[in-house]
Amino acid sequence: MDKKNTLRVGALAAGTTLMMLLMSSPALALTRDDGDDPGPGLSVIETLGLFVVAPIALFAVIVGLVMVLDRSTDRQPKAKAKA
Repeated sequence: MDKKNTLRVGALAAGTTLMMLLMSSPALALTRDDGDDPGPGLSVIETLGLFVVAPIALFAVIVGLVMVLDRSTDRQPKAKAKA
């Protein structure tokens, strides 16, 4: 029974992958569509800044604001009750 399930899962994964590859072929087209006007490409530094540094900086700002504006007082460790 386990071998049948393994074959079924493998067939499903292969079929899904094949369908995704067939459906995504227009996304890989080399000809431009009407009205397509791409701008200049990004340099490596611009790409890293936009997709790596900016999200990390935004995350750090949000964490910093949460930590500074947190007014709760229940953060102290609880005393253990002696038995």
